[in-house]
Amino acid sequence: MITYQNETPQIDTGVEKKYLLTAKQMARFVTEGFLMVPDLVPEDLNQAVYQDQKDLDIGGSRIWSDSRNLRAVFDLPQVKGVIQSLVGINPVYDHSSLHIVRAHYLKAQNWHADSVIDLRPLAFDIQAFYFSHDTPREMGPTLILPGSHLRKANTESLGRYKNIVGQRQLEAKAGTIVFMHHGIWHCAQPNFTDKTRYVFKLRLRPGQEQRGLFNLDGYKELEVDQVIYKGYQEWQGNEARIEQNMRAKLWRYVTGDDSVDATFEQNLHRMSL
Repeated sequence: MITYQNETPQIDTGVEKKYLLTAKQMARFVTEGFLMVPDLVPEDLNQAVYQDQKDLDIGGSRIWSDSRNLRAVFDLPQVKGVIQSLVGINPVYDHSSLHIVRAHYLKAQNWHADSVIDLRPLAFDIQAFYFSHDTPREMGPTLILPGSHLRKANTESLGRYKNIVGQRQLEAKAGTIVFMHHGIWHCAQPNFTDKTRYVFKLRLRPGQEQRGLFNLDGYKELEVDQVIYKGYQEWQGNEARIEQNMRAKLWRYVTGDDSVDATFEQNLHRMSL
């Protein structure tokens, strides 16, 4: 449940194992920097949150405290299971915001990564983007660059880019939540429709070391290992091997197993990393 201490939300995410991310899902998050999970939220709750968003209709964090329906979304065991898999029990609330793109607002955001001034080598925050209503491409869902989370860059330096090979727009049905590594490159897009686009963002910091928090069943299987090993993104170019090493190091961290090595020619072992 979600409780408050000194006006700060405290989120207890303890759930049964069946709600945790699978090893393959976690490998996909490590590789791509995000995990889109459809059908997490029942339709009646989506409709209730959507109504709250329309009634409030202002950006920022107020909706988190004003909408019981929204907080109920993050009390669902299937949602708490993903959160627990990524940032553990009792993650720390960082901030939240209702992002709004008005009808026929035709300007896109610049590419950026949130809070890239981060001295942690492997630990990460997550940002959960919740879609209470269907958000097709023409409504301006967030554009992301898969695999960019491990290439840290100054926020403003990304603004000079326009389109990047491999970019993906997060078209979503109501009830979808996209869980993103805090370092992923992203930007909001123009809304060409007659309706306002809403998406709620919740950022959480880990409440513990992020090792072995997901369902570890089968994490050493070849099928899972290949998600990390073959996670090449075309935009990575000549640095692709470096990116592979970074993914493999993050995979070691989240599994809690410092013997796994999903790199080309077992680089982590060879370099005694």
